[in-house]
Amino acid sequence: MRRPLIAGNWKMYKTAAEAVGLAAELRDSSHRQGVEVLVAPPFTALSAVAQVLRGSHLLLAGQNMHWENEGAFTGEVSPLMLRDAGCTHVILGHSERRQLFGETDEGVARKAKAAFTHSLTPIVCVGETLAERESGRTMEIVERQVERALRELTADQVAALVIAYEPVWAIGTGRNATPEQAQEVHAFIRKRVSASHGEPAAAAVRILYGGSVKPDNIAPIMAQADVDGALVGGASLTAASFVKIVQYE
Repeated sequence: MRRPLIAGNWKMYKTAAEAVGLAAELRDSSHRQGVEVLVAPPFTALSAVAQVLRGSHLLLAGQNMHWENEGAFTGEVSPLMLRDAGCTHVILGHSERRQLFGETDEGVARKAKAAFTHSLTPIVCVGETLAERESGRTMEIVERQVERALRELTADQVAALVIAYEPVWAIGTGRNATPEQAQEVHAFIRKRVSASHGEPAAAAVRILYGGSVKPDNIAPIMAQADVDGALVGGASLTAASFVKIVQYE
């Protein structure tokens, strides 16, 4: 059985002090038996948050990384730096990275491979824009992103990673895919993974939904057979909201 994962992506919010405060609240209130909980603060707060979370149930992720260990890459953060800061996971290919900063499928693939080299679990994000959905290209886009991101990984690595389906048109817009729409794409992704890396990998890989997830819509989404958790944006920025999502019924 796949263990549910609820991940909070704090994006470009929270100073180090604010992040520590939120992490402390979540450490003391977000535990739920059988559910993994993860937070992804901004880079400047990772080390401080790691100290607060040490020995707790909460996992820590970076929001992005470069594929090289070090080098002349001004403004970038390496997998070695994330590990040193206390991370166990890293978000890769988030739609905002793709849409705003030119992230490519090939770059995501290189980062995913590098993450495993340094014992970081990649959370690989895929998803279509509104124009792509309205033109009937959702499965084409998602298939391409999944195939290119995973092509260099072994079946065991694919079984261990996390895929996050985040329809771009439902992020920060107040719109949301219906539970049935989410399930349709999640089932497609699992079928695609089965074709490329085998049924055991497809059965094991966790697929999260991300796209305006809130306390009032998490339960029906989580009820879908192929939805294994959520990648939460704005609703993860307060403990009250995020804890309600973690404690979905």
